[in-house]
Amino acid sequence: MSALFAAFGINWHLLIIQAVNFALLLSVLSYFLYRPILKIIDERRAKIAEGVRISEEAAKRLAEAKVEGEGLVGTAAREAEGLVAVARTRADEKSAELLKVAEARADSLLKDATARGEELKRQALQSSEKEIARTAMLAAEKIMRSQNS
Repeated sequence: MSALFAAFGINWHLLIIQAVNFALLLSVLSYFLYRPILKIIDERRAKIAEGVRISEEAAKRLAEAKVEGEGLVGTAAREAEGLVAVARTRADEKSAELLKVAEARADSLLKDATARGEELKRQALQSSEKEIARTAMLAAEKIMRSQNS
């Protein structure tokens, strides 16, 4: 084998030293470079996994909040519709009540006006009867004077 190494110009002592140097370099690089890089990669992988987990939790919470918000909006809308219906009912009742009061007042005013009108008519008739009677008396007096003279 020495002859084969000599034919190719390989010194087996140098080859063994180079193998030892390579093994030493490989172990030093592995200890000082490869392991820290793997540690950094694992930390980043853990951070990314944590970020993904947090974002999934946030997405779930957002979906839950959205469902809850839609439920609250639906409930509020139903309550608002109920309140509007109650308000309309109360407004209709109040309107009907005010209309009845206004009609009663209008009837009362109409009765009062009719009664006043009747009273004024009666007073006018009495006054005109008195005036007619006075005029008739004056006319009769004039006629009698003219006949007497």
